[in-house]
Amino acid sequence: MGIGPSTKETTLHHMRDPLIEVVQSDKNVDLIGVAIVGSPQDNSEKFYVAKRLGMLAEALGVDGVLIYAEGFGNQHIDFAAHIEEMGKRGIPVVGLTFAGNGLVVENEYMEDVIDLDKAGEGMETEIVGQNCVTKEDAIKAFEILKKKMKTKRRDSK
Repeated sequence: MGIGPSTKETTLHHMRDPLIEVVQSDKNVDLIGVAIVGSPQDNSEKFYVAKRLGMLAEALGVDGVLIYAEGFGNQHIDFAAHIEEMGKRGIPVVGLTFAGNGLVVENEYMEDVIDLDKAGEGMETEIVGQNCVTKEDAIKAFEILKKKMKTKRRDSK
């Protein structure tokens, strides 16, 4: 398993990333930054990278995080670990990934994961970029995240 045609983003998609466009357009939210991490082969390295990502988010004092995993299968180990590291630190998180027939691994912090399977068959297709984040996916994820952040602020008072 891994990244195939339908879960592969094109250069144009990266240049006009819907997640970034949606977040940037909200005048009530400050986009702190974008962290891009690779997917190490070794599981111990996957967890190390996830922990460092959690530490980065905590150090930046972010109020919430959107995590997107391009691809599926082995990348879901990283995806789940990244979400878990946010959750352990009390940082609201929403994930987006191609789940198709389910996630390879899950944890207690993965309550809000948006499946990017556009074909609805749980399988990859031959259409390049078909199962990538769309503007609609980004809006949905961001609205869920904003609700979680608002709830956390209210609960912490």
